[in-house]
Amino acid sequence: MEALVEFLGKGFMVMLSISMPCVLMAAMVGLVVGILQAVTQVQEQTIAAAPKIVIVFLTIVLLGGYFIKILTNYIIEGTHLAFEIVPKNDTFVLPPDYYKYTHPFSAEMQDKIRTDRSLNQAVINKGKIPWDNKATKHQIYFGSKQTAADGPNFIERQKIKSKR
Repeated sequence: MEALVEFLGKGFMVMLSISMPCVLMAAMVGLVVGILQAVTQVQEQTIAAAPKIVIVFLTIVLLGGYFIKILTNYIIEGTHLAFEIVPKNDTFVLPPDYYKYTHPFSAEMQDKIRTDRSLNQAVINKGKIPWDNKATKHQIYFGSKQTAADGPNFIERQKIKSKR
């Protein structure tokens, strides 16, 4: 676990070491352009954008090899950690028969059409609405699956009104 946390921290340091030169150069150019705008009293926002874009582009071009070297070392270390260190550590790897006695998605894997009786009625009576016939309305109706706190739904209200 410590190796993964250390690797995550190293990732943040890689991110900072790649982004910081560009951010610092843009901040310095913004400061210089801001001072020049204050001296000349030209308050145009677009004047500062072009030099910042050029300086950040030049920073990426000049330090691009360094950035690629940092990222390559980080990726090599990550693959070494993922394929050589973690699999040999017992605390990070599940046993091969982990799912033998557990069924994590058993409820989601059931066939809903076969378990829902109202859908079965709709499949049997193709082209007909099962509750459109008043004679068979009360035979086909199935109560909704609700918790104890829920009130009746629209169909149940209609059934209660029809009994009165």
